[in-house]
Amino acid sequence: MLALLRLAVLAAVAGGVFVIGLMLWPAGRDPAPIELTGDVNRGAYLARASGCIACHTDISGGGAPLAGGAPLDTPFGAYYPPNLTTDPKHGIGDWRVEDFAKAVRQGVSPDGEPYFPTFTYPFYSNFSDQDIADLWAAFQTVPAVGEPAPAHEVAFPFNQRWGMKLWRAAFLKPPETEPVDGRSATWNRGRELVEGASHCAACHTPRNLAGGRMSGAAFAGNEDLPGGDKAPSILPDDLKARGWTVDNLAFALRTGVMPDGDAFGGSMGEVVQGGTAFLSDADLTAMATYVLDAE
Repeated sequence: MLALLRLAVLAAVAGGVFVIGLMLWPAGRDPAPIELTGDVNRGAYLARASGCIACHTDISGGGAPLAGGAPLDTPFGAYYPPNLTTDPKHGIGDWRVEDFAKAVRQGVSPDGEPYFPTFTYPFYSNFSDQDIADLWAAFQTVPAVGEPAPAHEVAFPFNQRWGMKLWRAAFLKPPETEPVDGRSATWNRGRELVEGASHCAACHTPRNLAGGRMSGAAFAGNEDLPGGDKAPSILPDDLKARGWTVDNLAFALRTGVMPDGDAFGGSMGEVVQGGTAFLSDADLTAMATYVLDAE
């Protein structure tokens, strides 16, 4: 009995040491200084393509742009996209461009805390310094909103940010956005957008019990999106079997109208309304070309 008690005490001490070590283990790394001049228009375009407005604006509730989005109801609790306006207290008005780069590309806050993976930062890690400078220039034009987004409604232990360090070690990997030799420029541009900025896999890929994407089932659909929504498979054969073509998919990403005359609803409707509706015809055709593997 005494031996078992000693083992239990040792296990508890070892567990405590592990947790303390994990809490002190730094997340991410400090980026190099970014001194490039940003292009506001290109940054605004990239913000649309990346879903920033769609996620961080309560579109259905008439919220101010980037002042905080509608809650994302998940099995772990409700997560509220934060205020990204220029307000220095409740937004990002007191950040530096390097803070912004670390948040966007690494998913780490200015004070070193990892963000929850409801923020789709894994898809942005290949953004260049110029991309970051352009986004930053665009965000500087957003009027300040002096109200905080609601606090996350997440119970223990899922509200512990230090636990995200384990999640990152298990599931975080860079997106596959680099060009593929032998494929057309249109297909490769679609790959860059779909696999990166537009983060289509975030919704259209099933997730495991820990909330990590199932890498072997990319784009196979997700039956358990936040709020009870569903995302269908966007694998090429499945899309073609449902009557999708490059032309009608590009049109749907512009207008929200599907080939049967119905309209996208739920989160996909918001993606179109706040994001893809503003993209160029060339980029929408590229995205459709890539997911349909048409070239």
